[in-house]
Amino acid sequence: MANQRPTAELVQGICWNEQGLAPAIVQEEENGKVLMLAWVSQQSLELSLAEGRPVYWSRSRKRLWRKGETSGNTQQLVSAWLDCDSDALLFRVRQKGPACHTGAPDCFFNALRG
Repeated sequence: MANQRPTAELVQGICWNEQGLAPAIVQEEENGKVLMLAWVSQQSLELSLAEGRPVYWSRSRKRLWRKGETSGNTQQLVSAWLDCDSDALLFRVRQKGPACHTGAPDCFFNALRG
């Protein structure tokens, strides 16, 4: 059952790390496949909710980025969820094109076992 607290209250209650970020697991809405892990700041999360597409924080470039802004492989935000500890997010998206910058469908293709 979804929490009935207002979205703004939930965003304010997020436990951001020392860099002001929280991890966001990105999952394909249609089939549940985990596509990638990205980082969000409070600003990028608020923009994601307002724009209806994920806005992430690039730790390497130290700036906001929108998936597909150069590649065209975009994501539409279907829903956003906060975990029980208020320190991680789940973005359910509709992915257009590959999710990984390598061109792979998702970022989880390096099996460590199995």
